[in-house]
Amino acid sequence: MSLPTVHRLRHVAALPVAAALALGLAACAAPVAEAPEAAAPAPTAPTTAGFTPLTVDNCGVEVAFDAPPERVVTIKSTATETMLALGLEDRLVGTAFSDGPVPYDLAAAYASVPVLSEKVPGQEALLTSEPDLVYAGWESNFSAEGAGEREALATLDIASYVSPAACQGDGYQPDPLTFDGVFDGIREVAAIFGVPERAEELVAEQQATLDGVDAPAAPTTALWFSSGSDTPYVGAGIGAPQMIMEAAGLTNIFADVHESWTSVGWEQVVAADPDVIVLVDSAWGSTEKKIGVLEANPATSQLTAVREKRYLVVPFPASEAGVRNADAVADLVAQLAALPAVG
Repeated sequence: MSLPTVHRLRHVAALPVAAALALGLAACAAPVAEAPEAAAPAPTAPTTAGFTPLTVDNCGVEVAFDAPPERVVTIKSTATETMLALGLEDRLVGTAFSDGPVPYDLAAAYASVPVLSEKVPGQEALLTSEPDLVYAGWESNFSAEGAGEREALATLDIASYVSPAACQGDGYQPDPLTFDGVFDGIREVAAIFGVPERAEELVAEQQATLDGVDAPAAPTTALWFSSGSDTPYVGAGIGAPQMIMEAAGLTNIFADVHESWTSVGWEQVVAADPDVIVLVDSAWGSTEKKIGVLEANPATSQLTAVREKRYLVVPFPASEAGVRNADAVADLVAQLAALPAVG
């Protein structure tokens, strides 16, 4: 692959494909991993039939692709699952920082990919895999203490790319995030690898899933509970939680907060008394743990949704912008339909 061109832009208007997602708790700094014992196996030759050289403005960093990347390391589930959903597992020489198990239909492809680290890989672990591209779910995954800063990686002939939905800078963060923006992000990744037709097939499938959703007939208010106990961290008005809830016909009680996620007080939740509570299930904050927090608190234990156990569940990897969002909408609607009516 030709030397990637990567440099920081002073100010560039966002491309239509750029979308962003505000930084969630799971994107906080993580321990750096040591190098694995052995390098990943070399992949087969890349697909080039549908490839057109392109330059993308990625979160304010210009990255030129003269050929499809051949050796890719992904960081975070959203990046890994996008590659798998596009049938690009043969490009992956390593993954890291998984937020949870991959969906069943992607599990076989994922099983063949080396796992470099449970968290953000250190530079030694990363370089052992000899990548020509590092594709990360968050800008914060690129740091001197972690996988390396983007400019520094470029000097090693390693291109870097962040999920467009995770860009944070002015002009890059979506306001609000939409499914059209998520789909454009999928298309951009497919263009980088010369498989645009795969993106169109995937987007068509996800749009059909959304079109097939029957939102609840009655207005239904909801709390998106991501994490926290003393201070809950919840879905706000412009990010993936809002996009998913709106598509599912739920009214976010914190939709007026101009953030993707935000910290609130339990008294605000009690005052809103949501009809349902969406629980984000993760290894570090399970559904059971969150229910325990709600039921142990004297105030929240009296919420309608808690008393009637009107809980909906979303796995953490589906709570961030990516290829799981459409299925998350359909699943929430199905869960809601299975609940008894509000008493």
